[in-house]
Parts: sequence; C-alpha cells; structure tokens
Amino acid sequence: MKKTMIGAFAGATFAFLVFALTAPGTLPGGAEARTGSNVYRQLDLFSDVFDQVRSKYVAEVDDTDLIRSSINGMLSSLDPHSSYMDPEQFQNMEVSTSGEFGGLGIEVIMEDGLIKVVSPMDDTPAKRAGIISGDKISHIDGEPIQGMTMPEALERMRGLAGTDITVTILRDDREPFDVTLERAVITVESVRWRTIDDDIAYLRVSTFSRKTDGGLQKAMASMKKDLGTNMKGLVIDLRSNPGGLLDQAVAVTDAFLERGEIVSTRGRLPKDSQRYNARSGDLADAKPVVILINGGSASASEIVAGALQDHGRATLIGTKSFGKGSVQTVIPLNNGADGALRLTTAKYYTPSGRSIHEIGIDPDVLVEYVPPEGDNEGDNEGDNEGADEAAGETSDGGTDAATQTSADENARPADNQLDAAVALLREMAAGTALSASIAAQ
Repeated sequence: MKKTMIGAFAGATFAFLVFALTAPGTLPGGAEARTGSNVYRQLDLFSDVFDQVRSKYVAEVDDTDLIRSSINGMLSSLDPHSSYMDPEQFQNMEVSTSGEFGGLGIEVIMEDGLIKVVSPMDDTPAKRAGIISGDKISHIDGEPIQGMTMPEALERMRGLAGTDITVTILRDDREPFDVTLERAVITVESVRWRTIDDDIAYLRVSTFSRKTDGGLQKAMASMKKDLGTNMKGLVIDLRSNPGGLLDQAVAVTDAFLERGEIVSTRGRLPKDSQRYNARSGDLADAKPVVILINGGSASASEIVAGALQDHGRATLIGTKSFGKGSVQTVIPLNNGADGALRLTTAKYYTPSGRSIHEIGIDPDVLVEYVPPEGDNEGDNEGDNEGADEAAGETSDGGTDAATQTSADENARPADNQLDAAVALLREMAAGTALSASIAAQ
C-alpha cells in the first residue's frame, strides 16, 4: 500500500512537470508520449528502490533523509556547484551573503568526492592556518569526506565560535597532513583600502557581498580626497577573492567603465540569458588601473578582471585565475520552508565573448608570487597582503563594508606582485605626462 501511495504521489507530481516540458507541438510525432512514458518508468524504479530500502535495509532509515539524499545525488551528478540546501542550510547561506557567519572562512567546491578550496578569506582561521587555493580536504575530525554531500560537509565545518576542528589536507605531491583550526565568527568585510607613497590608490576587494558596491564608493571618495591631483593610478587587488554576488561584480566593473558591455550570461531558458552594460561615469577619472589576480581569483572576480581587460581599461598582473564561469541561481522551495536549490542556470561570457569556465583568465603580465624571506606559506600568493590589513578587519563593530589601513608604505610587507603593479602604474603615468607635454609643444 505504501509503495502505491508513494508511486502515485510521485507520478502526480512529475506528471505536471512532464506536461509542462512537453507541451503539444513541442516534440515530433509520438515523441511526447514516449518521453512521458519513460519518465513514469523511471519514477516507478525510484519508488521500488525507495520502498525496498525503507522496508529491508539493515537499520531503520528516516524517510526525509532518504529523499534529501536522493535529491542531492541528482544535483551533484550535474556539476560541482549545484546542490540542495535544507531549511537550516538555506538560512545559513542567507547569513553568509549578508555579511557575518560562523566557520573557517574558506570558499570551496566539491571535486572528485573531496572538498577543494577555491580561496581562503582574508584574516580568517583558514587564512591564518596557511590553507591555500587548490588544497583538498579529505577528512573532517577524522571522518572521510567521501560520501558526504557539499551541504553536509559545510555543516560539519560550521560550529560554535571558539571550538576546534581538524581537517586533513591534500596538497600537490606532499603527504596528507592535519591542520587544527579554531572556528570563529566570520565577518565578511569586502572592501579595504590605503594609499601608497602619496600617489597610488590601493583597493582590496576580498569578496563580493551585498556591501561591496557601497564600500567601493566610500573607498574611492576617500582616496581621491587624500591624493588629489597626485593620484597616478589605482591597484585593484582581487587575489584569493572567491567571488560572490553577480550584481556586485557588475556594479564594481561599471564603476570604472564609461560604456560598453560588462558581462553576458547565457542559459537554457531565455530569462537566464542577459546582457549587462556600463553606465557613464568612471570613479578613477580615466587614471590607469592595474588588477592583481591569482589562482584563487574566481567567479565574480573573473567577471571584473575579464571585462576591464577586454575593454583595455585595466592591465592584469599576477597568475592565471581559477576558471569558474558559471552562474548559480538559488531557488527557494515553498518560500524557503523546504530549503532551496542552488542550481547552475547559465554560463557567463566576457565582453569579447570569452567563456573562462574551467579555463581561467591569463594576466597581461605574468608575475609569480615570491614569498619574502622567512615566509613559511610561500605557496599562498598574496597571503602577506592580508596580514597588512588584518588590523582593520572589524572596525566600527564589523558593520561597515570598508576599512582604511595605514598609509605608511614602509609598513607594508614585501609583496613583489603589488610592487610590480605600482611600478607599472608609475611608468604609465610618466608616459601619459610625456605624451601630454609633447602634444602641448
């Protein structure tokens, strides 16, 4: 009886979906009937397996867990970025994009059954522990990741601030090693800035959260006021920035373009295919811009870097970016009461039509990060930059999106990639001044 009820319920649910996807006239001949019939057969198979597991598995299992695991299995087979979030996980996701959450401070994806680190966030337990882009986590507190879904693994990594967690790291050809971290409340302070030698503006964007555009506006206004006519150019540091919200990436890019396309998204459905264009206004007043990227620069970071590179508005320095060129849409189920889907619905393309998915963006000037002498975390490009700005991470009670740090350039730790950016900006400014002088003669 239970089997019949489950099958009938599933059949009724999917009958609507089949009807919606195979509306009259959309498929030739008897293809509509054959498609619908095949879906029903597959649902019968699922119903049979579900019933056998419920009645005969060695231990009693929870129906909700079985259904959610089935959903996760379906989504994880599509790509590493699609997943199901239960109501609690959905609520946690809402908190993480709004600015403050508890955990380790890493952006991750699922790859080959393991958790792969896209990038650690600035001044977080993960960053301080030396976890770097490309690391893979195989165990959490001694328990294998294999067999867990992405939401389950993320849930294991979250916990009360001040509690410890041990993760097993796989890095290149090294032997696996354990790292113990203390969980903390993660404040996503996405924009920080400083001036260098009274002529260069430096803007660090660590993630693209809801506060990023506002922080950018505040930072640029402050630096332009401080530097005045001495400002020779701007460095935008996107190293180890794992991405974030698409609309914030568009807003940041728009801030430095007068016109033209920023990014286009192309999906299966017409509503998922969109084109975003710049509006008039350049916060840098046409001054030269250099963007720093590395292997931890992903997603929204690559939208900004790719667009400004395509338009010739910025020169990219550093190493190849991560290569995540897909767009995930969060779809609440029953207004969030049943959780939500995180589903890949489109891929994005730079203004020149490039898809960087699984390819990445090459810098205009390749500069490998050279760790300063005595730096034990030399593999982590840009890691020293985060140390310079850590003191301002939670200024103003953590409610502000931007923090100004020391203007004393001599206090800045050695950073050969940033040094290369500053040198290039000064060369470009000198070249511009020389051209203007010749034209005036």
